[in-house]
Amino acid sequence: MEAKVKNRLFFSIYLLFFVGLALKAFYSEASPDVRVWEMQEIVLKVEKHYDNCYKEVECWVDLEGPDFSKRVYGFWDGYNVFIVRLVATKPGKWTWKSGSNQKSDNGLNNHTGEFNAASWSEEEKKKNPNRHGFIRPTDNGHALQYADGTPFFMIGDTWLAGTTWRLPLRGVTSTENYVPGPGIGFEDAVAYRRRQGFNSVSMIACFPNWESDYNPSTYADKNDIYLRNAWEKFDYFTKEGELTAKNMRDEYGNKPFQMSSEHEGVADFDRINPEYFKSLDKKMQHLSDEGFVPLLETVRRDNCPAWKAYFDFNESYARYVQYLVSRYGAYNIIFSGIHLDWIPKEYSLTALEFNRALAYHFRKYGALPFGQPHTTLINNSTYTQFGHGEDCPWLTMHSVGNKPRDHRISDSIQILFNLEPPYPAINFEPYYTGWDHEINMPGGERPLANSSRDNYFARAQMYGSVLSGGLSGHVHGTSAYDITTTGEPDGMRHHFWDALKFQSALHMRHLGSFVLSEGDKYQELEPCHENIHPRKAPNSPEEGLDGWAYMMSTPEKDFVLLYFENEAVSPMLSGFKENTLYKFQWFNPRNGKWESIVLIKSDEKGKLELPAFPDGKDPSVTDWAAKIIE
Repeated sequence: MEAKVKNRLFFSIYLLFFVGLALKAFYSEASPDVRVWEMQEIVLKVEKHYDNCYKEVECWVDLEGPDFSKRVYGFWDGYNVFIVRLVATKPGKWTWKSGSNQKSDNGLNNHTGEFNAASWSEEEKKKNPNRHGFIRPTDNGHALQYADGTPFFMIGDTWLAGTTWRLPLRGVTSTENYVPGPGIGFEDAVAYRRRQGFNSVSMIACFPNWESDYNPSTYADKNDIYLRNAWEKFDYFTKEGELTAKNMRDEYGNKPFQMSSEHEGVADFDRINPEYFKSLDKKMQHLSDEGFVPLLETVRRDNCPAWKAYFDFNESYARYVQYLVSRYGAYNIIFSGIHLDWIPKEYSLTALEFNRALAYHFRKYGALPFGQPHTTLINNSTYTQFGHGEDCPWLTMHSVGNKPRDHRISDSIQILFNLEPPYPAINFEPYYTGWDHEINMPGGERPLANSSRDNYFARAQMYGSVLSGGLSGHVHGTSAYDITTTGEPDGMRHHFWDALKFQSALHMRHLGSFVLSEGDKYQELEPCHENIHPRKAPNSPEEGLDGWAYMMSTPEKDFVLLYFENEAVSPMLSGFKENTLYKFQWFNPRNGKWESIVLIKSDEKGKLELPAFPDGKDPSVTDWAAKIIE
């Protein structure tokens, strides 16, 4: 009898030992030999019951590694599962320990693990630039670079509804010669844009109050709270004859939040649906695998009046922001706290209200743990709307966009460039080819879609924005930003596959080639339009995109980039070294080709006379760019 008891005791100890090993393996999802900047997952499972895991439970790991010690929050992934996503930022040994706000839940607290991270080879980095590390500001604050110092110049496209069923992830590899058409999938669009030199797309994570239903695209509830100001679903009418809204579920019909049982047509912003975001996970991973650095935005501003009216907005919105940061913060992204393209009284909260909510999030959770930029897409300028530095402590990258889409936006970018301390800046919503809208008409002109004039306007905003100080890059856009897709008629905006083929996208590659022609030296450039004489042709309006010239230079004037719009006049340049020879080279922004190098010499006052425009006209009859090096 005593022997049986001893055997049972030995067996119990033996079993507990191996159960402990199994639990350690379960909570240590990361491989012991991982690569830096490669997303790892730690899975935790709650042991207690919670009515609303999304609202009631916060969990995290405290992550320690070479030159790194931060708290990384996890997210609820449905049922009893929480996931913490993280990356190793340097090679070496990494350790973690879990914790939560539910101190008595043993499924979440005091689990530990470790792993060793190794570097990528240079050959492996060539296959995927994201292996250079997450992007961050350059040392001077004016541009972006990967973590290892490799330049990152954003060549972006605008797919705002790309997170939804409208651009479905099909799980297939796109063909090398794919031409966009009906039935297009997410992989097709990514491969097509990658071949054209793009490295980013802009997407809004979700559209909670949008649905194709019996309500118009813009409507208020019985309390006069506007629930949405949505993009129209063309040819789908309410009984009153108004167009309803585009539907924005995922490929499986999931919405991002449960719908409120108390307020009709309003998402329950305190009850998230992880199944929707599991679909987005696959798209984010695909973009990462293809070397893209997406701009991921939280939500469009028109969903927020109802959010604030019926929920504790600062707390609830901060929770959602952190959910996205936790879920996607282990990818190489630029994060946008709100898609604030327009700030109307009825269909948006104010910039101040959004600033307060994002500052609340920052105070509670801190910045993105792996250092990616936090910005917003904006109407006119983030500086105009939010301020700078301590005015908006969450903001680490400035932007301009949407209105105005003409010369005036260049002045806004130059103001951003001159702020102290300096932040990277970019134009997220410039002129959109093919879009027939009153805010997209430089000088009141609306050219035919994909015409030479239409593509010129896009090009003028590309070069004018970058050479006014937007050294982070540029984001291209078309009339298909809302993604009218397979099975839907087109309407006021083009089908997505048609707009993908607009020629303006090809000019984005040339912009990158021009700016990066001297490697990372562009990061030292400063706007110096005052050194162009004259900068503007006579009668060239601020509200248009003709007749102006742009110039950025290093302080030493040993590297200069110039852009001359259509109808620009040949200028004199000042501020150069006296009696010095310079190499001058014209660049064709339409085909990306350089003209032959010409030697020019400054006079005794440091002034330069430029060679004639390659078209032989003065004023020019098209646009030209140029480079000067000493």
